[in-house]
Amino acid sequence: MKKMILMATLAMVRWNSLSAQQTDLQLVPDTTARSGISLITTDTIPDITPISPLNLTAVKENKQKSFVCSAAGVIIPAAMIGYGFAALHSTTLRDLNHSTKTEIREHSPNFSTGVDNFMQYSPAVAVYVLNAAGVKGKHNLRDRTIILGLAAIINASTVGFVKAQTNEMRPDGSNDYSFPSGHTANAFASAEFLRQEYKDVSPWIGVAGYAVATATGAMRMYNNRHWLSDVVAGAGFGILSTKAAYWIYPVIQRKLFPEHKNVVMLPYYNAQWKTAGISLSVTSF
Repeated sequence: MKKMILMATLAMVRWNSLSAQQTDLQLVPDTTARSGISLITTDTIPDITPISPLNLTAVKENKQKSFVCSAAGVIIPAAMIGYGFAALHSTTLRDLNHSTKTEIREHSPNFSTGVDNFMQYSPAVAVYVLNAAGVKGKHNLRDRTIILGLAAIINASTVGFVKAQTNEMRPDGSNDYSFPSGHTANAFASAEFLRQEYKDVSPWIGVAGYAVATATGAMRMYNNRHWLSDVVAGAGFGILSTKAAYWIYPVIQRKLFPEHKNVVMLPYYNAQWKTAGISLSVTSF
């Protein structure tokens, strides 16, 4: 009797063992089950289908890269400034200043306008108007405002210093702060700011800004407030001031706005194994 009970117990243990093996074999592909091997290799893992990633923190916009400028972009405005300084001492260039003034006064003796006081800033204002209208420029509000402020500081300080050192008399004889033209410098600084922000959108936006700046310089001569050389040099100072601001700002940005961490949560789903999971990635920006 004891032997029969022992045999029945062994039979039940054997049956349970076989049942467990069959259950395990159902969890692996058929080829693996037939061979009796339940190993999972990298070849048997199917591709994971990702779902749309979820950013846990906002991505920082417009990370600054080093400003790149062509040689012509520096040489041309520098040559314009050089022309202005040369006109302070060259008899030929000074004669050209006086002949240009005489020509303008003969054709428009009573010309007078205050429009140039507003036109000098219009290209910079256009940057904010275009962004408000949905035409996005190169930088966000914070970055472009800091760049514009830097350009204005560089432009005003350099132009003001040169005016005080050269003491060039204005064509109308009102004072000796003629060289270089501050209005023209402001206008071309604004025009270069507009061009830099929208050169990747359309080059014609920059052309329009430079057309307004050129008109501002012409009005300064028609108003008998500046010589030709004052306007030419003022344009050079304005262009270089804005380029300098774009060159300096990435360095300032790294100091004022240090690098942050961006955590991204990426859910995924495995259709073959009916499983889901979440992966996390951390990036610096």
